[in-house]
Amino acid sequence: MNVSHRRYHIITFGCQMNKADSERMAGILDNLGMTYTDDPNQADLVLYNTCSIRDNAEQKVYSYLGRQAKRKQTEPELTLVVAGCVAQQEGEQLLRRVPELDLVMGPQHANRLDQLLEQVWAGSQVVATESLHIMEDITKPRRESTVSAWVNIIYGCNERCSYCVVPNVRGVEQSRTPEAIYEEMAVLAQQGFKEVTLLGQNIDAYGRDLPGTTPSGRHLHTLTDLLYHVHDIEGIDRLRFATSHPRYFTERLIQACQELPKVCEHFHIPFQSGDNEILKAMKRGYTREKYLQIIEKIRRYMPDAAISADVIVGFPGETEAQFENTLQLIEEVGFDLLNTAAYSPRPGTPAAFWDNQLSEEVKGDRLQRLNHLVSTQAMERSQRYLGRVEEVLVEGENLKSPGQVMGRTRGNRLTFFQGEIGELLGKKVPVKITEARAFSLTGEALSLVTA
Repeated sequence: MNVSHRRYHIITFGCQMNKADSERMAGILDNLGMTYTDDPNQADLVLYNTCSIRDNAEQKVYSYLGRQAKRKQTEPELTLVVAGCVAQQEGEQLLRRVPELDLVMGPQHANRLDQLLEQVWAGSQVVATESLHIMEDITKPRRESTVSAWVNIIYGCNERCSYCVVPNVRGVEQSRTPEAIYEEMAVLAQQGFKEVTLLGQNIDAYGRDLPGTTPSGRHLHTLTDLLYHVHDIEGIDRLRFATSHPRYFTERLIQACQELPKVCEHFHIPFQSGDNEILKAMKRGYTREKYLQIIEKIRRYMPDAAISADVIVGFPGETEAQFENTLQLIEEVGFDLLNTAAYSPRPGTPAAFWDNQLSEEVKGDRLQRLNHLVSTQAMERSQRYLGRVEEVLVEGENLKSPGQVMGRTRGNRLTFFQGEIGELLGKKVPVKITEARAFSLTGEALSLVTA
């Protein structure tokens, strides 16, 4: 089929891994000669890249799908694709529920979108959810930003947390080689990108499936080794990584972050619960004490580092006292940002079948109390920036306030200041902070002579 005059639209739900996958799939569609449109109703191909971490993300997908399925009844040429984690989880069931769908594909198949579409355009309805080795990614993503880029370094997850659907939908861990990652980052540097975030569902597991050990028995490939390996790529000014698992987070990694000037002072380390019994039921493989030790080490090496995390309340069987332990841990640590969620049972996970589920009322109440503490604490943490000069990497315009640009500090705080986007995009600007809100800052550029 000649698709060069056809338009596509991608809607992405969920995590940074999904956003990175969407960029790669957009790159494939561009390569086929299709053009991107902002309006799904003008698109000849609509792709939903889905997330199954929470139930409401799944329900959203079905409501969006309903609208496009109706459209397909009068426009049979429309191609409808569901990719990502809901696709992997539901597979054939999705076709039964929405027969208008043309293609259902799991996250491991993102690099094969063009081959799968060929089958669709030849008249097949395709489900691609079988497990496969992820081929080295040679597609050129259509990146949303021109300043910051995501680079996947490890796919999948071997952990078996009792509440989490990710290992079922993203498959086993598969690390990319350091050479392939270096090469992708070198190309990004040539294209003018200034910041790279290395991505993995469990990034600290990077390299353990790659061959090679030193004579002393230490594995050659770890996240720490990779940071040293890619650090000196000229043109890349900032490095970040996410998401870390407390079970594998090492002091050696913290030391590397302190030693390497390009690595930003920001750590995202989900703790999920502050209670040891709940952590055990979650099968997280660490204790509250181990988590606090990690934070203490980070603070020792980098006192000002920003720390963010994920937390779940209302896990099956959680008592009021156990919830209080979570609140106490949050008070003790002083997080800059917390992603919060009430527990949501996911298909095929052990915890979904337990009979000690909490009521929606209890979960809602705890989430509200948690969120209140989180925003109070974020506001307190923000105050330390007042009067300070922070290096801000400019990423775009503040659409709500013309004449203002926006970017992030090294600690990942969103920061606004007056400036011309044409002159400042991709530049690092010293900004004196004049206003501190819970989750963002405002300041004045000290100098528009930029790095």
